[in-house]
Formats: sequence, C-alpha cells, structure tokens
Amino acid sequence: MAKEIERKFLIKKELWQPKGEGISIRQGYLSLEPERTVRVRLKGERGFLTIKGKNHGISRTEMEYEIPAGDAAQLLDEMCMRPLVEKVRYTESYQGQQWEIDIFAGDNAGLAVAEAELASEDAALSLPDWAGQEVSGEARYYNSSLIQNPYKNWPT
Repeated sequence: MAKEIERKFLIKKELWQPKGEGISIRQGYLSLEPERTVRVRLKGERGFLTIKGKNHGISRTEMEYEIPAGDAAQLLDEMCMRPLVEKVRYTESYQGQQWEIDIFAGDNAGLAVAEAELASEDAALSLPDWAGQEVSGEARYYNSSLIQNPYKNWPT
C-alpha cells in the first residue's frame, strides 16, 4: 500500500520566481468523505484517478492510477463537484529535496503553496528562503477543502 508523507508551506511570493515551465492541472473530486477522497486530475495531457485515505499527522494512504485523458476530462466535466481546482504546478529541487509549487487559479487565485514529499515523518527538511508559514496540518489548505471553501471566500 502506498503512503504519502508531505509537508506543506505557504510561499513568500516576493521571494519565489518560476525556474522553468509549469504544468497546468485541473482536478475535481468524486468523494470528499474524510475516510477517503477520490480525485480526478488532468495534468497536462495525462489523466489520473487518485484515492487518498484519512490523514494521520502528515501521512496518509494514497493510490494513484493513470487513466485515459478523455475519461478524466469526461469525469471532470460531468461528475466532479464544483468548483474544480485549477493550478499550475512547478517542480524545483532545493538541497536535494524535490518541491512542488502550486500557483492556484480560478476560485482559488491568489493562493500559492509548496509541498515536499518525505520518506518518513521525521525526515529532515531544509527550507528554501521562499518557504513561508507551514500549513501541513491545516485542513483548509487541502485541495479537497478548496472545493467546499475556495480561497476567494476566505476572510482577508
């Protein structure tokens, strides 16, 4: 069984600039049950179906399967809850650690988050200067939460 262990940080936008091309992501959810979320994603031209279990600290069970892009598009258009999550993802390496930086669009425009996947919950992590406040355990920053409470609705 696959395990996802990640830490999530807000981005200090004034200190971060893309170092390469990002990839466009559209994703939606078929289930938002706390015990299991079921996500459909179009990442560039590739489709994915992902099932995630309940969070336990910064880890949870995650299984991801590639599906035909046309099937993913149809699921996003016809069956997923609204609003969809739209973002551009950039990947960068910092001191040997791979980071995924998500710049959100649509109803979540203005939100910018970076994630680092770890081998274990107690793995050391060096933070780049653009990494701001850690939000790993804050549910409102989960992509699945952005469906029910988009960033545009958050108090400033």
